[in-house]
Amino acid sequence: MGDPVLDSLVERALRANLDLQLAEARVREARARRGTAAASQWPSLDARASVARERDSQNAPNPVLVQPDGQVEPPGQSENLFQAGFDARWELDLFGGRRRAIEAAQADLEAVAYDRDAVLLTLLAEVSRNYIELRGAQEQARIARENLAAQQDMLTLVRARYAGGMGTDLDVARAEAQVQQTASQLPALDTSYKKAVHRLGILLGQPPGALAGELGADRPAPVISIQPPLGLPSDLLRQRPDIRSAERRLAAASARLGVATTDLYPKFSLLGAVGLASVAAGDFFNGASTLWSIGPAMTWPIFQGGRIVATIKVRDAQQQEALIEYRRAILSGIEDVENAVAAYQHEQAQRTMVIKAVASEQRAVGYARQRYRGGLTDFRDVLDAQRSLYFSQSELARHETAVSLDLVALYKALGGGWNAVGRPDREPPHALGSEGEAK
Repeated sequence: MGDPVLDSLVERALRANLDLQLAEARVREARARRGTAAASQWPSLDARASVARERDSQNAPNPVLVQPDGQVEPPGQSENLFQAGFDARWELDLFGGRRRAIEAAQADLEAVAYDRDAVLLTLLAEVSRNYIELRGAQEQARIARENLAAQQDMLTLVRARYAGGMGTDLDVARAEAQVQQTASQLPALDTSYKKAVHRLGILLGQPPGALAGELGADRPAPVISIQPPLGLPSDLLRQRPDIRSAERRLAAASARLGVATTDLYPKFSLLGAVGLASVAAGDFFNGASTLWSIGPAMTWPIFQGGRIVATIKVRDAQQQEALIEYRRAILSGIEDVENAVAAYQHEQAQRTMVIKAVASEQRAVGYARQRYRGGLTDFRDVLDAQRSLYFSQSELARHETAVSLDLVALYKALGGGWNAVGRPDREPPHALGSEGEAK
């Protein structure tokens, strides 16, 4: 809206807001989880080493051990065992379970990234809304003070006329009541101003009263420099982060259903091991101490008590829940946009009418004061004209604030504004990868 103070508040909120920092931490967590899921598609290699002192039982059957010199080792002897080597395992993803798990983790990452965008959008809207309300309260307080000063001047005139025998004590009482009634509006406006200051401080990650000195000076409310198009295309809803997040959660639920389904099929792995083993430290690195093994392995669950089928049913129900949430998010988004457009147009129409009313009331007050000073009318006409002018001016300030607030609400309902569609600088969350991957 072209307000440097508001721009400064927004920039500081982006750096210091705690809700946004929490959302960004959740994105980092989801990115790490995606990296964990991606690691499962690669072979695993473990190193092992051990040194043990062993003694077999003399009363339990043992395999016959032959020493390197050909002598048979009697049972119950103590000996050392040195071992070291590598174990490798690679599960072949023949039925796509690992790939679907990675898809689910990627979709979760994208959903969390859109959740962060939703927090960002809410933050921008809250900063703008509270700043506009603050300036609106200041404007209404300024109008009240100006009217109070004019009413006090009129009270002085009424009292002078009463002292000169040209007025009545009823005129004085009415003038005093009008002054007190206007003055009574100032504390409520000051409270509204302080609440906005306190809320802005919290949004910027600061104590509630930290911005009181900076925002204390009166400034005009932000001026609306753009107008929304009359026909808002439904495609604009697709940039709402809550709708995109719901769509990504639906994709994650679908991928998890695929992961659960693969448990019905066998799993094939390649196993391998290579190492050294010896009962004598001096012979540990001899070629005769080498051992190795390699070969395929297969596991296929035969009886699990219905666990696999039940898990599939759970994932299917979760997918249906995610689909319902997605549809609900779309309907809620459409409702928000329709309500925001209707409110904005309504306030614009009321604002236009109140502007005309203020101009008419200002002329009426001038005429009434001139006639009262000339003795052509009583003070009641002046009182009514001043009361109507103050009411119209207050209403105009309120509608000016409401129009700006409705515009902010419309921006938020559209997911950041109608002029953001197709912007090349908006990197989609699905471009996010795990740490160390190309973005």
